[in-house]
Amino acid sequence: MAFTMHSHSGQFCGHAVDSLEQVVERAITLGFRTLGLSEHIPRAHVEDLYPEERGDGTDLEGKLADLDARYEAYLVEAVRLRDAYADRIHILVGFEGEWIHGADDDGARIKTLAMHPDVDYFIGSVHHVGSRGTPIDYDKAMFQTAIDIAAAKAAAEAGATTSEATLGIDPEVYLYADYYDQQYEMLQTLKPRIVGHFDLVRLLSADPSRDPATTKGLDTLVWPKIQRNLEFVANYGGWLECNTAALRKGLAEPYPGRSIAEAWLRLGGKFTMSDDSHGTGHVATNYLRGLAYLKSLGVEEVWTLERRPSTTAADGAKTRGELVEKSVTLTEFEASLQLEAS
Repeated sequence: MAFTMHSHSGQFCGHAVDSLEQVVERAITLGFRTLGLSEHIPRAHVEDLYPEERGDGTDLEGKLADLDARYEAYLVEAVRLRDAYADRIHILVGFEGEWIHGADDDGARIKTLAMHPDVDYFIGSVHHVGSRGTPIDYDKAMFQTAIDIAAAKAAAEAGATTSEATLGIDPEVYLYADYYDQQYEMLQTLKPRIVGHFDLVRLLSADPSRDPATTKGLDTLVWPKIQRNLEFVANYGGWLECNTAALRKGLAEPYPGRSIAEAWLRLGGKFTMSDDSHGTGHVATNYLRGLAYLKSLGVEEVWTLERRPSTTAADGAKTRGELVEKSVTLTEFEASLQLEAS
């Protein structure tokens, strides 16, 4: 029973392609039995708009409002597709959170969005780090800005210049540390059922394959934060996704990398499966490599959700459908895939 819990479409995500319905149809063609839809929630501040969203820099409030309207349209379309394709695929309606400004801002808004009766689940993700909310996975220039901000912060806390504070330590270490602290704040506030691309911070790093448990600087300043975050997720029963988008983007291993995945499994943690597709061409991309990776870790099953139908009360109020956790063996998952059609 193949599935993904993390997907996007060009219809509702500016950096993706294809319509949401085309993504659904592609998933069916490839043998998926469950498809989690998880478009990004709208950002709440004009300073968080990406360069292509800012355009000529005029009417930024209007552009921000467009994101709100697009998200509302997404929910309507997702429910339509869920019902229209119910006899062919089990569609879950979710979203991917944006954690930029902290608990009082993003936390309160995400909790409100998650209460919508048509929303089954959400993915807790961090794409920005630092007080100015600098994206870490947009491009190398912004990633370097995030490093500079993190290193300057560490220097200020140490009462030293940046060069003194980073002497003998890769400045990226301070960005990693900030990322996992920000992730921990998100986890504590939201306790998301699914934690998105746990170690996304390594995507644009100088050496994405280095082991945070043993690399100088990372081992002492970052690895304890990683362990703390993993323990917190395990304690509340959240899942990490095996996210194969990392392979599509040129990394050697999915998110999370091996040392983190091994630490997660030692805690008894569960994995779900995600292609993090951004259009039909990404659906199930590198899934066989992802499954082989999980097998090499000793994983035998991954987890997904099944929604029991919602009900409508006499006054017309809709209640949320019950969600049930379901395990799928890797053998069953792989047998369901119809990759010859890709």
